[in-house]
Amino acid sequence: MAKSKEIKRTWYLVDAKDKILGRLATRVAMVLRGKHKPIYTPNIDTGDGVIVINAAKVKVTGRKMEQKLYRRYSGYPGGLKEINLARMLSEKPEQVFKLAVKRMLSSGPLGRKQFRKLKVYASDKHPHLAQRPIPLEV
Repeated sequence: MAKSKEIKRTWYLVDAKDKILGRLATRVAMVLRGKHKPIYTPNIDTGDGVIVINAAKVKVTGRKMEQKLYRRYSGYPGGLKEINLARMLSEKPEQVFKLAVKRMLSSGPLGRKQFRKLKVYASDKHPHLAQRPIPLEV
């Protein structure tokens, strides 16, 4: 059993350019949860931090650009908003990747804590040089 004070956290840098969205998101979610470590404990946050760059250049297979929809509801009658993946990638490319990873994590306090260690950027520049991230091959 891992103890929260014994965990050593590292930061990983992932380049999303020309990578498949779902495959990359599953790998990132696994690192955020800590399942790549031998000390993995399901009820403790043993995961590492992940920095994703070039999120705007991620690829998808099939006809997902036109068919995949992101929905949100305001709570009022007629308040359902739908936006497809192509438009979402052009307007908010970071949000596409964040939603893919967030939906793979648990929805409780532990999942929210793990999700906070994900930093996503649309371009190849990021302000996290002080963390000395290690490149993560996917």
